[in-house]
Amino acid sequence: MSRSYFGTDGIRGTVGQPPITPDFMLQLGHAVGQVLRRQAPRPTVLIGKDTRISGYMLESSLEAGFASAGVDVLLSGPLPTPGVAYLTRALRLDLGVVISASHNAYMDNGVKFFSARGEKLPDEWEADVEAEMLKPPSWVDSASLGKARRLDDARGRYIEFCKSTVPHSLSLRGMKIVIDAAHGAAYHVAPDVFHELGATVVTIGCSPDGLNINAGVGATAPQALGAAVAEHRADYGVALDGDADRLQLVDAQGRLYNGDELLYVMAADRLAQGQSVPGVVGTLMTNIAVEKALHRLGVELVRAKVGDRYVLEELSARGWQLGGESSGHLLALDRHTTGDGIVSALQVLKAVCSRGSSLAGLLEGVTLYPQTMINVRLPDGSDWQRNAALADSQRLVLRELGSDGRVLIRASGTEPVLRVMVEARDAELGRRCAQRMAAAAAAG
Repeated sequence: MSRSYFGTDGIRGTVGQPPITPDFMLQLGHAVGQVLRRQAPRPTVLIGKDTRISGYMLESSLEAGFASAGVDVLLSGPLPTPGVAYLTRALRLDLGVVISASHNAYMDNGVKFFSARGEKLPDEWEADVEAEMLKPPSWVDSASLGKARRLDDARGRYIEFCKSTVPHSLSLRGMKIVIDAAHGAAYHVAPDVFHELGATVVTIGCSPDGLNINAGVGATAPQALGAAVAEHRADYGVALDGDADRLQLVDAQGRLYNGDELLYVMAADRLAQGQSVPGVVGTLMTNIAVEKALHRLGVELVRAKVGDRYVLEELSARGWQLGGESSGHLLALDRHTTGDGIVSALQVLKAVCSRGSSLAGLLEGVTLYPQTMINVRLPDGSDWQRNAALADSQRLVLRELGSDGRVLIRASGTEPVLRVMVEARDAELGRRCAQRMAAAAAAG
């Protein structure tokens, strides 16, 4: 379905350039309001945001657009994306709105939406909104204008929700944890969650100034977390991204654990607790070592396209609970309706505590296969899917790798390049195979 503004995760871009401008956001709020009023005569929406300075401007514009369509607005201020999703559902609201560009730098911003159930909305809904934007505005009369008010207890409500996703018996006493909130939306939430569960908390990336979100800290720059864990002799470090739906974790030895490994730990822990795990959903990039380890536990891995919305769609279709991406977007649908970095970290630490093992111990025998990724710029007009040389090269590589590796070839969705990835137990073999395939792709 073709859409002009919505991408795979809402609308995003550089502030001050279309569509991330105040006039567009006013128009967007009005159009969304018109769509909402088809189902409810007086809808109420919640608007949350991260810590970017541009959030003030975009929040005001959206608020005006909603009010002009007769929609009431609750304003939470800075709040993680999964917090907005939770409160939308808990407060029985009609829509949740998040102003954030996630892991991007402060110059970018965006907006995404959650349904009344706290779930991401389908492509059809986004297409309806874009169709509404093509129509002339239909302002309500003065008596019907929407009202706005501040939701003062949003932060506290969400903190209590995060704590409720683990057993009441869980205690983190005796554990020192570094929390890195990327100077983002969880800066005033994540430290309190872990502190209230008993941990000694050290914070970095928790002093936002509107311009420093994701700047050298957070899930996309975990080196800062590793250094802080070493400096403070902490047991673990938890890094979130700007809107706190992504997680990276570091242990006392400085080992960084990615989303694939953490997903395995969550699945294995549930099995150890006697729970059923019929399968988990990863992506095309999920490491084959994790797939093999899950298979040994009797758990099927299904691969979705890259993007947490595609993981969620596959989980929903199969009725499964656990899924995620290597980047640290993890889903536990029996805990939350969307990816949540804080909730995911608690699930992992619960496994550590309940199993009486270190995280490294829980992953003993699971060694990630090295991945070699090469971006090949394609000649104009070329069709890589009809490239006979590339097909022959891929066939030979697959034969050479056998069961100890795999190949992934996919076109970029944002630039004219072909991504050639080879994953192999032997790193050098994988590198050579990737180079051969990249050369075949470049030859056209």
